Amino acid sequence: MTDEQLINALLKENLLDDIRVNQIKREALISGQNVEQIIFDKKLVSDLDIANLKSKIFDIPVIKIDLNKIDENLLSIIPEETARTYGIAPVGLDGNNLFVGMISPDDEKAIEVLKFIARRNKLNLGVYIISYGDWLNVLSKYSPYKNEIAYALKSLGLKQGETSSRKSISLEENLSTGKEEAPIIKIVSETLKEAVDRRASDIHIEPQEKRLRIRFRIDGELREAASLPVELSQPIISRIKVISNLKIDETRIPQDGRFRAKIFDKDIDFRVSTFPTPLGEKAAIRVLDPTVGIKNFNELGLSGLNLEKVQRGLKKPYGMVLITGPTGSGKTTTLYAFLQELNKESVNIVSLEDPVEYFISGLNQSQVHPEIGYDFASGLRQILRQDPDIIMVGEMRDTETASLAVQAALTGHIVLSTLHTNNSLGVIPRLIDMGVEPFLLPSSLNLMIAQRLFGKLCQNCKQEKVATDKVQDIIEKNLEILPDEIKSKYSKPYKIYYSQGCNICRGKGILGRVAIFEVFEMTATLEEIIISNPTNQKLLEEAKKQKMITMRQDGILKALDGIVSIEEILGGTEDYF
Repeated sequence: MTDEQLINALLKENLLDDIRVNQIKREALISGQNVEQIIFDKKLVSDLDIANLKSKIFDIPVIKIDLNKIDENLLSIIPEETARTYGIAPVGLDGNNLFVGMISPDDEKAIEVLKFIARRNKLNLGVYIISYGDWLNVLSKYSPYKNEIAYALKSLGLKQGETSSRKSISLEENLSTGKEEAPIIKIVSETLKEAVDRRASDIHIEPQEKRLRIRFRIDGELREAASLPVELSQPIISRIKVISNLKIDETRIPQDGRFRAKIFDKDIDFRVSTFPTPLGEKAAIRVLDPTVGIKNFNELGLSGLNLEKVQRGLKKPYGMVLITGPTGSGKTTTLYAFLQELNKESVNIVSLEDPVEYFISGLNQSQVHPEIGYDFASGLRQILRQDPDIIMVGEMRDTETASLAVQAALTGHIVLSTLHTNNSLGVIPRLIDMGVEPFLLPSSLNLMIAQRLFGKLCQNCKQEKVATDKVQDIIEKNLEILPDEIKSKYSKPYKIYYSQGCNICRGKGILGRVAIFEVFEMTATLEEIIISNPTNQKLLEEAKKQKMITMRQDGILKALDGIVSIEEILGGTEDYF
């Protein structure tokens, strides 16, 4: 039921008037909340009246939820993420009969998901309408985090949805309220724990017009984790500043900090960045969990020909290995994995990073500070005086850094770095464009690796299906130019996989991310092309001669192996062979 349909139905039943409707629409536009949420928060209409109205429209009975009957066994059938995403909640289980409450019984996607869950658990399905308040109460049974937050809010005497950041104050008001710090400390602590538990890579704490929004980035996507009263914005940001050793009284400029905490018996680093906005300071916290962010060589997703090329390139005594891809494509993770593979007692590894994300034993890691003149270029000059065998440069950003890296590779060092290009074929034109002499590249460049990150299908709930005719043709076109030893593993009709969600993946169908790669090697033929005239067409022909697997082809192979979704691969990669 859309917001507009709900408003029209409430008007027709005289449960709302035109003035209230205009207020609700304006509030929805400003806050981004849906209409039913606003009506519930402001108590404009009884949520039971709304449920009865829906029952009348859809001819589906209303059920009043008894929270005492909602146990862990029942909650495990429908994952929390699924319940939140589709506005559904398990309300009862009687033998083989599963009873489910829905906020929007006309939501086709929600119905599809429920049917899938029922089939998977071999249960019959009964559907009821539930009120918005009852749905929220069931959600609170899922998440200890939200219960802890609610308890902290209660101790502060605050309620969500009753305040605004544009608050009028009395001139006689005592501005020093002296509120207890313990609930704020608890909220920050529980937020950090929840982020680590849900394998979030980032936490965003964002003051809005009438609330404080907390979002987690999980598997590349931002998801709202909590919505708090806006008065908590400043105390929470201040608490984060305290533990990050930032200036509490400086709110006009961005600040960067870092802290470490022991969570679930793991030492987790948190990198903090504050940013001033008209509604107050925003904080972005990068969660640097070594058990999630650091992968070994075998966990990267390299396989077959790609793996052979990388292993061959890393065994060479000198030369550059460049990894390319957009921001957030996992380049640094791949670099760390390569460094761990090369990390031996007999070699001296020195890195220049901006910033140092993970601390790895055996590596000499240094963070650049461009504001004081210590950038990648100046750092590279100093590194060469440190008797290095292997050098890692976080990113080649300018001509000077690229030239120094090439010189280091030519003088007997292994150099690992990253570059921004669309694919591996773009590395050579990019380096030439940065001022590197073409005749230096064949002797200094070993490997050019491009990568992207895609959601990894949950292996617990993935399902097999036969691809559509259109997808069959795309798969066949991409497989036919691959070596026989690869394409012989797959036969028509090609089968692909999808995941509907389960309690393991919290209803998302995705559990973590995996990289797809393409690896372009330096060869004698490529050397001739570079020295003569490295056009894109010539580079493409050489890649075909090398039997290079493109990112799209690598993604399709991973889709056929049930690791990723074929739809995501086809939508996120280009076909240039």
